[in-house]
Amino acid sequence: NKTMSLFFCIYVTCLLFSSARRNDVPVIGILAQELHVQRSNRSAYIAASYVKFLEAAGARVVPVRLSRPLEEYKRLFNSINGFIIPGGRASVVSSRFQRAAQIFYELAIEAKKRGDYFPLWGTCLGFELLFYMTSEKTELSLTNTSGVMLPMSFTNGSRMFRGFPTQLMEDMASESLTGHSHKWGLKLSNHKKNKVLKNFFKVISTNTDGRIEFVSTVEAYDYPIYGTQWHPEKNAFEWRKPYIPHSPSAIKTSFYMADFFVNEARKSFHRFRSEEEERRELMYNYNPVHGSSTSPFEQIYIFG
Repeated sequence: NKTMSLFFCIYVTCLLFSSARRNDVPVIGILAQELHVQRSNRSAYIAASYVKFLEAAGARVVPVRLSRPLEEYKRLFNSINGFIIPGGRASVVSSRFQRAAQIFYELAIEAKKRGDYFPLWGTCLGFELLFYMTSEKTELSLTNTSGVMLPMSFTNGSRMFRGFPTQLMEDMASESLTGHSHKWGLKLSNHKKNKVLKNFFKVISTNTDGRIEFVSTVEAYDYPIYGTQWHPEKNAFEWRKPYIPHSPSAIKTSFYMADFFVNEARKSFHRFRSEEEERRELMYNYNPVHGSSTSPFEQIYIFG
């Protein structure tokens, strides 16, 4: 009713502008990934670890479904405060996953040029997709990194790690706190050769598979766009693979990565047009299911 809608608007306005530069009720979208075995009512999923990762740092989550009209994606973009492109298996050149990610990427770029802050994050496959969307080239090379833990080799100062405790940064550099589960990577040499990528992304860390030095963490120079080839969401919430670290420092790494991105989302003041619309979109409307014995995930959300 009108009274409740007015109350919601006043409530949100007070929260949003309790600090002139901070939104304390951020909502972040996570892009769904295609299921490999699809049925009419089961065609896409989101790993629950991404949801928990963000919720643990103070955000709420909206699923972004595949194969939706452009206008629906634009409506969602103007309603949420950040966007995550997760890992998985899909073409970075032509897929439903790529199409949706491309739309949000372009909207985020256009928004920043207008002074509208909207952070975007890519993990693993999403990380690789960031490079293709930026340069329109596939510069990836095969790497022997399908299930390994590695320490970070930091290369530059960054916005991303600015708030991390000194001891944790030392642990990340000396201990294997980042889980890698990918067959492809961007060689550091290819990043340097590609002028578009070199001018767009600052390389924050690299890793090596013993043969190839590849880029593992980036942030854009002029946009709130970030990416990790490794999986910060897994350390605290996934238990099925031996390469996922669970030490105290590994859990802190997960938390501080999530805290950074949620704080980036707090700089965005997009919001839903009504409380009803927001409630309808939130992940709370869906129930996660326990992953099958062959699934790499403890829990997943399944969508039609």
